Amino acid sequence: MIRKSIKLILLTAAFAMASVWNTAKAQLTKNISSAEKGIVTGSLKSAGMDSIRLNAMTNTIIDQLYPNIHSVLIVKNGTLVYEQYFTGNDEIWGNSIGVVKHIKDSLHDVRSISKSVVSACIGVAIKQGRIKSEAQKIWDFFPEYKDLNTGEKSNITIKHLLTMSVGLEWNENIPYTDPANSEIQMDASVDPIRFILSRPVVATPGTVWNYNGGCTQVLATIIQKTTGMEVDAFAKEHLFGPLGISDFYWTKFSPLPGRKDILAAASGLRLRSRDMVKFGLLYMNKGIWNGKVILSEKWIADSHNPQIQRDNSGGYGYQFWTWNLSVNNKSIPLAVAVGNGDQRIFFDHQNDLLVVVTAGNYNQWTIKNNSEALLKDYIYPALKK
Repeated sequence: MIRKSIKLILLTAAFAMASVWNTAKAQLTKNISSAEKGIVTGSLKSAGMDSIRLNAMTNTIIDQLYPNIHSVLIVKNGTLVYEQYFTGNDEIWGNSIGVVKHIKDSLHDVRSISKSVVSACIGVAIKQGRIKSEAQKIWDFFPEYKDLNTGEKSNITIKHLLTMSVGLEWNENIPYTDPANSEIQMDASVDPIRFILSRPVVATPGTVWNYNGGCTQVLATIIQKTTGMEVDAFAKEHLFGPLGISDFYWTKFSPLPGRKDILAAASGLRLRSRDMVKFGLLYMNKGIWNGKVILSEKWIADSHNPQIQRDNSGGYGYQFWTWNLSVNNKSIPLAVAVGNGDQRIFFDHQNDLLVVVTAGNYNQWTIKNNSEALLKDYIYPALKK
């Protein structure tokens, strides 16, 4: 019986991947405007950065000493001062698309940076008064699952979802090719929200961090419940629109019998690298874009400061990781939007430094010369004192 169940999950996942690939493949040839608003460009010299060292970084990436990097963009003091694109093997949501020459207008998988975008949408919805606050209990939005609102589960709040501290059993610490992976099981479920909320309680909500893409799926559903819009449509109108992000793609799970199309909220977004910069600048500018307040300053601070400790290496904010990067025996606090494959947005508020990296190293967790190494080996040493 167990073997049959596993086989069914794998077959369902394979069918879903094939359908997603057929839809997403068309995005490769989509015409995307290169017009920019809101990004100021300048020179490395004007930013006080060492061009010789960063030219050396460019060459090491081209020589694959830092493997399969697709783009690196550096913003110093609000100005885009370095922007390079590279050729490398790539995927669309797990499906190989071969060698791609990445350019300024290329859409790229951001994978779990999608989570940070969903978090931003929650922040916008709270600012608009559609959601009371992150302290609101999730059961206010899911009366249809009142049978699950029992025991310690009754105390789960939006903040617990944002900080991945819901206390429910969840395992994403095994490969996504393993049918025992909780996110894979959620993807194959006829009712993903019931699947998530029916997990057994293993810790008091708010006390233990555990990586959980299901939290993001519930957050996206709360957006739909409170606004009447799927999270991609809400983002288009209330987040991406104001930022001048007009071209993006958000993958959906393939429909199953008895289930409508559902956005892959935790991992399905594709953006341009420059649009990742725009998203990053919104946070660097304390929630303000072109004079308009999109997110509250408090939301930005809460998102980028540790709300719960992960382990000795850092904490977790509102769907953002917090790290302490060690460079020359100096600890630099960072907030980081993290995506599988080495997709990164690094936020250094102290040094007014924003770095965007895209890459194609999906499901490769042990690469030494990764985006973090670029920071340590080249980008921070290029900052002139």
